[in-house]
Formats: sequence, C-alpha cells, structure tokens
Amino acid sequence: MTVAGLLLAAGGGRRMGRPKAAVELDGEPLVRRAVGALRGAGLDPVVVVLGAGLPEVAELLPDGTAWVPAPGWDTEGQAASLRAGLEALSGTDAVAAVVALVDTPGIGREALARVAARADGPEVLARGAVAGRAGHPVLLGRAHWEAVRAAATGDAGARGFLRGRDDVAAVEIGDVAVPDDLDTPDDLQRWTSREEAGR
Repeated sequence: MTVAGLLLAAGGGRRMGRPKAAVELDGEPLVRRAVGALRGAGLDPVVVVLGAGLPEVAELLPDGTAWVPAPGWDTEGQAASLRAGLEALSGTDAVAAVVALVDTPGIGREALARVAARADGPEVLARGAVAGRAGHPVLLGRAHWEAVRAAATGDAGARGFLRGRDDVAAVEIGDVAVPDDLDTPDDLQRWTSREEAGR
C-alpha cells in the first residue's frame, strides 16, 4: 500500500527574517531535514509544497525531490499549500498521504512512520497526538482528498474538515516526538539549547 509524504513548506517566516524552509538547524535547512524524515519513514512519493523564497528554497531540496508551488500561500497560508499538495498527489497511486509541516522538526521519522502505519485504505483519517492532544502529522486517506481541498481555508489546513469527526484516529507520538513549532528566533534558540543540553 503506497502512502505518500506531503510537506507543507511554503511559509514566509516573517519573524525569522527568511523563509522557514531555509532556516538552518544543526547546519541543515529545515526543508532538507523534513524531507529526510519523510523518506526515512518510508513514505513515497514525497512532495514538497513551496512558496516563500522560490526558486532559492527549491535549490535546497535533496536531489530528485518533487515540489510544487502553492499559489496564494502568502494570503491563505496552509490552505493554499494543502490544496496544491493534494492536487499534485492526485496523479500518483498513493492510497493516503501523511501531511507534515516544515517548522516542526521534532516530529521525525519514527513519529511519521507510526502515523503512516495506520493507513489501511483510502478511507483512513488519523492525527498524531501528544498526551492525547491531536495535532500533526495528519494522515488523509485518498477518499477524502477532494473534500479536504474544498474545505481548506485560511491558515488552518485540514483542521476544519477534521473538526468534530468521530472517525479520526489519534495516534500517540509523545514518546518519540516534540510537536513545537519554530516560528521565531527565540523558538529556534530554545530548540538549539535543548538539543545541546541533550548531547
């Protein structure tokens, strides 16, 4: 069963002073790190959705990485990215897609693989959860892609589509993931300090 990886990496990173995808952690751009995690989780194909910093950010991608632009990323945020990514995957044989964000480097391949393992067909819906609180990554079965694209608005991605549903499995990843977003230089400093302390 083919499960794709979809990386939403279009964000502008205004508070970072550069596109989030290009921000470096341990000397590696977040976008390269995230692609490596998706591939390491066994997801194939992996498609990256880009916006801010094109074409320079595209040059940071590992060789052979497929990417698509997200028209409207600067006004609609995640919704535009999600629509563009699911459209790109519609031409593949993927039964489901794991949707990840470029600014959550603490959600690595083990967590991604655990959520992807819930894919049992095109009707599947699942979300990573930490201490019972659902978040990313999100697993979307192919049967829902059209409805997700239609419901995606603003910077909420699939949140509106998933809200209130009783068929969305929560997959606990808190033992292998840190769900923190990197939105500001302070976030990046805290992350770097935590990693250094753990060495």
